[in-house]
Amino acid sequence: MQYIYTMQHSGHINQHFSCIVVDDDEIDRLTVLAFLSDYPHIKVIGSFYSPFKALEAIAATPPDALFLDVDMPGMNGLQLREKLVDVPACVFITSYPDYAVESFEKEVLDFIVKPVTAPRFAKTIQRLEEYLLLRKKADLLHHTIGADTIFIREGHAEIKLQLHDILYLEAMKDYTAVMTAERRFMVATPMGSLIQTRPFEQFIRIHRSYAVPKHFIRRVDSDELELENAVRLPIGRTYKEALTGLKT
Repeated sequence: MQYIYTMQHSGHINQHFSCIVVDDDEIDRLTVLAFLSDYPHIKVIGSFYSPFKALEAIAATPPDALFLDVDMPGMNGLQLREKLVDVPACVFITSYPDYAVESFEKEVLDFIVKPVTAPRFAKTIQRLEEYLLLRKKADLLHHTIGADTIFIREGHAEIKLQLHDILYLEAMKDYTAVMTAERRFMVATPMGSLIQTRPFEQFIRIHRSYAVPKHFIRRVDSDELELENAVRLPIGRTYKEALTGLKT
């Protein structure tokens, strides 16, 4: 029997989180700060035009989340994220959509293309809240393994999860999101370790952040694949060779 963690989002925000904003463009930085002002439970503890200034501040007071521009002089957002891997969540905001594929190699929670709009920012905040709540309010559970079934206990209830109902796995640092059509389970096990266990032996890693069941793959292109449920996920450069035989 193995032990993992999960939590179901209640829909009520009763936690406060901290964040830092880094963008060398003052207008863009002020725009992000203005959007964040609509979410009083997310406290901005720093706003910087310089990645180097941000590094100094974060060393003293680490935040829960980063909102980073990508294209900045001296050190871009991708490089800054590499130095701040201990910060739980990172959102990239950029004018250059071409950075999207590379950004997902940096454990990014979301990727927004400028100009930022209120509806798009609201989706990011929702995802950020769900992720941080899952990290901070995880409840102990266990799963027992049958031939093709996992039983997950949450509190006094047990949830029966068929392995063939799992659409894909998403790595979130020390956690793994187990995605089904109905909901998401957050597991306190790194994805690299999880896919080495027997229940997940039919999963193949396609990206630093994603693993999918082989039987769900419908189409493999050069930079992304499509699953049977029409979900499209990026393919990491280092994982392309493993998918060669599946390419269509």
